[in-house]
Amino acid sequence: MVKYKALAIATKYWRPGENYLEEIINGVKEKVFDGDFVVISEKAISTAKNNIVDENRIEPSLSAKLISKYWMRTVWGYILGPLCHFEERPLHYLRDYPMEMGSRHKQVALQQTGLLQALMFGSEGGIDGSNLAYAYVSLPLSNADEIAEKTRKQIQLKLGKKVSVMIVDTDKTYSFRNFHFTPRPKPTQGIHSLGGFISYVISRVFKLKKHPTPIALVGCKISVEEALKIANIANRVRGFGSGKTVWDMAEKFKVELTDVSWEMLETVKHKPIVIVREEQKAKY
Repeated sequence: MVKYKALAIATKYWRPGENYLEEIINGVKEKVFDGDFVVISEKAISTAKNNIVDENRIEPSLSAKLISKYWMRTVWGYILGPLCHFEERPLHYLRDYPMEMGSRHKQVALQQTGLLQALMFGSEGGIDGSNLAYAYVSLPLSNADEIAEKTRKQIQLKLGKKVSVMIVDTDKTYSFRNFHFTPRPKPTQGIHSLGGFISYVISRVFKLKKHPTPIALVGCKISVEEALKIANIANRVRGFGSGKTVWDMAEKFKVELTDVSWEMLETVKHKPIVIVREEQKAKY
């Protein structure tokens, strides 16, 4: 069994329009070796690429309003949440789900990812508002493999290092024996995108093994199980920046849910890049 060590790379916060390739090169310079895995946060790349939506500009449909008012507050708050073994704190947030802002968020989910994803309790189809300012949410990358390959080539060109590049989302992949699936769309090859909220609920009810989801992997050929292991190691050392959820983020800065500013986010240490290396080679 291969054992790994990991080093999280702290950088400045990547605002929309940031040259993330330059940030990655500068971050791993003099730290990366041949054969390393450079693991990068999907959300950080999406934000830098301006792959985000301002939900304050969204007009919610009747469907989005009904999902927010009844599905989220009642079904998730009192039925699905307890079935999924949620703790009291997230259950409290769900039972008091914000109507206006929540309806706009659900409208974005309906438009971008469809009904089965919109019925998720959060991070619908890879849409996520944590570590983003105001009412912005990041969207999932549509060309993650292309971005990963471009990053790999730039590291080889600028630093002369042959590495593998993985882009990872914190949304979970669940495993039943050797079958791996995720509620979110477009995972990397070998992981099945399945069922939206239905597969999420089943996985949580039966407490299936879970890992962060690799959505792109270039530069090597490894098993899905090994890719999930590396993604999990990277996620552990990276942390959650300003908060795991939008509620955590707002609580950290002591403001309302949509009042977190870009300047506030810049005060927190962000670690969008992690270098993962086989333990026998480890020396950062």
